[in-house]
Amino acid sequence: MERINDLIWGKELRQVSGIRRLILQVVRICYVLVRDLMHGELNLRAMSLVYTTLLSVVPFLALSFSVLKGFGVHNQLEPLLYNFFQPLGPKGQEVARQIMAFVANVKVGVLGALGLVFLIYTVLSLLHKIEAAFNYVWRVERMRSLGQRFSSYLSVVLIGPVMVFSAIGVTATVMNNAWMQKLLAIEPFGTLILLGSKLVPYLLVGAAFTFIYMFIPNTRVKLGAAAVGGLVAGFLWQTTGWAFAVFIASSTKYAAIYSSFAILVLLLIWLYVNWLVLLLGSQIAFYIQYPQYLGRHRVQLRLSNRMRERLGLAVMYLVGCNHYHNRPPWTEEALAQRLDLPVEAVGRIFDLLSRQGLVVEVAGEPVAYVPAREIETILLTDLLDAIRRAEEGRIVTEARLPGCDPVDELMVRMEHSVAQELGGETLRDLVLAGESCGSEVVTRVTG
Repeated sequence: MERINDLIWGKELRQVSGIRRLILQVVRICYVLVRDLMHGELNLRAMSLVYTTLLSVVPFLALSFSVLKGFGVHNQLEPLLYNFFQPLGPKGQEVARQIMAFVANVKVGVLGALGLVFLIYTVLSLLHKIEAAFNYVWRVERMRSLGQRFSSYLSVVLIGPVMVFSAIGVTATVMNNAWMQKLLAIEPFGTLILLGSKLVPYLLVGAAFTFIYMFIPNTRVKLGAAAVGGLVAGFLWQTTGWAFAVFIASSTKYAAIYSSFAILVLLLIWLYVNWLVLLLGSQIAFYIQYPQYLGRHRVQLRLSNRMRERLGLAVMYLVGCNHYHNRPPWTEEALAQRLDLPVEAVGRIFDLLSRQGLVVEVAGEPVAYVPAREIETILLTDLLDAIRRAEEGRIVTEARLPGCDPVDELMVRMEHSVAQELGGETLRDLVLAGESCGSEVVTRVTG
């Protein structure tokens, strides 16, 4: 086992070139995916989403159905639902028909204002939980604001179904085109096109997953990483559907054990498999975008108090630099690349500084930060004190901590020494003290 680990992790990726590097990266991603599954968090989140899906599927489809009805393509929702439940076997058709019956019974006039609000809330809660699961994968601790959540989630509900059915409609139109029919009659183009058409379901699912991976997490996801994760997850999704139908849904053991409840058990398992595949695809996209997290052991970011102080000062220095010289404000990802640190670390510092009223977000995407007030009014002593006291009062307050006179006197002397050394220096003084904050790379925050 140790020898296998040495083969996988013994060399840095940059020391390997060509096809061997690609193979090594794929093997490492497979290794960490298995490790993450064994860790259990992805499984728990997938199971949680199964429960939420059971509560939200009818309201979600009802809203989507009303939007699709406006475009005249609502009749295509039922075949798509049948296709989704096809791996469940004959009982899957019954489940799909029952869900469509529930959707048809949802009438806004009967629900009233309160019922409509509850309907929308149920759908938004599902999307909120999906975002929380994706944010966990991407190491993002901050959720979208209420306003962003409402606008973003509604766009998924309203625009997403239209995009999916538009893609399906365009594909069908192209395949039925007279010019395409003539091309199909010419060999070998006909055979190649027919083989390519077999890949269309995989590509459509992969494109849908790519859109989800780019849009749902509350961070910037690169198209290349999302596309790789989406295509792999799309292939897994189609393959697991076939395997589920052949090896699980067709088994008579479930019917013998659970009797009439067998279809419910199979439905829960099928939903769990789908959510797990979706989360695994997002995990793949994360490791493609941030290969520094590919390691033998799971990377858990912990900053010591000294490191947090230094990183906080470095972040404020760079934010102050760009503000002072009228340069574009820093984003989390850009600053993480500048400091050669994980985005997770920089994001935590920005959250800390934002809570302390030292930086504010700039409207737009991606989110950027500027000083909350003029840098000549931000004292370095106040900045350092804000970083040190950021988590105070959440569990144990200073008043509740048992007193010890010698220790208290030592703390007072230390704080007095810092205040005396820094004097009245401000963030502006720190910015001007830097030789340059232009093209030079800031020293890495390693201690």
